[in-house]
Amino acid sequence: MNHLTQWLLLVLTLPTDNATARMRYWRALKAKGCAVLRDGVYLLPDEESAGVEMTEMSEGISQAGGTSYLLRFGSRDSAQDSEFQLLFDRSDDYGTLRRSLDETRKTLTSLTPAEITKLLRKTRKEFEAIAGIDFFPNEASVRAQSAWQDFVAAADAVLSPGEPHQADGRIKLVKRADYQGRVWATRRKLWVDRVASAWLVRRFIDGEARFLWLATPEDCPENAVGFDFDGATFSHINDRVTFEVLAASFGIEDEPGMAGLSSMVHSLDVGGVTVPEAAGFEAVMTGASQRGLSDDALLTEMSPTLDSLLAHFAAQEKAAAKRRR
Repeated sequence: MNHLTQWLLLVLTLPTDNATARMRYWRALKAKGCAVLRDGVYLLPDEESAGVEMTEMSEGISQAGGTSYLLRFGSRDSAQDSEFQLLFDRSDDYGTLRRSLDETRKTLTSLTPAEITKLLRKTRKEFEAIAGIDFFPNEASVRAQSAWQDFVAAADAVLSPGEPHQADGRIKLVKRADYQGRVWATRRKLWVDRVASAWLVRRFIDGEARFLWLATPEDCPENAVGFDFDGATFSHINDRVTFEVLAASFGIEDEPGMAGLSSMVHSLDVGGVTVPEAAGFEAVMTGASQRGLSDDALLTEMSPTLDSLLAHFAAQEKAAAKRRR
């Protein structure tokens, strides 16, 4: 026997003279993904978080001078279950998003890095908003996920031509003594991972490092230490970005503050858990790029910021250690 869905049913009325409250609750119900059975009757799959939120909404409606009843019930049979589930079909929303992504993708090469970054945040928010209320995913969600990933890849290709792919392998410890006074080469038009990696090299690995900014990875000289491109000496391994690989390779991971700084760089480069400082660093990087700084000037400008962030994360670690004692 097929498992039948359990539902929440909210029946409400609001004072006709309180337009503000009516609009507020209408928007809130829409944001939660409720299906409308008729005016004032809303349906939602019964999940733990939804039950808490709908209970709070019901109480708020009463406080606003309205009336509300929150009911729980199960589908009568599989036919009714399918009928109700169909009310939550997000295929049209996903289709609209896919068409928007296709059109926007055509404009990427004409946009500035800051505009592309803003677009990525906007479209990610739009995709996550639909996925967050897609209670019964189907093929449309798979196609939308694929379209979103293709869009991100296209944007990354414009922002960072030659962006490295993740390689499987083991990170090997190396000796700093073997990497002194070297030429270090990476792709030009620095962004977060590359500027942070160059800073890490100069501060902790090779104080006399000279940097070469490459138009393409193929331009890397044989005697240079390449980083952050496919085939480079140091690049992405497993789930670690180049900054993290360098820190692990040279035994720098345990430096005070390095864990927090690594988390920030990782989240800005490939996503994941975001630290509060990431938005500020990204804003500074974007602003520096908009001023048209050369890669050498950008590294010079961002290095004190990275110094300060390292000290900040180190202080956080120290305070956390004190609290644990």
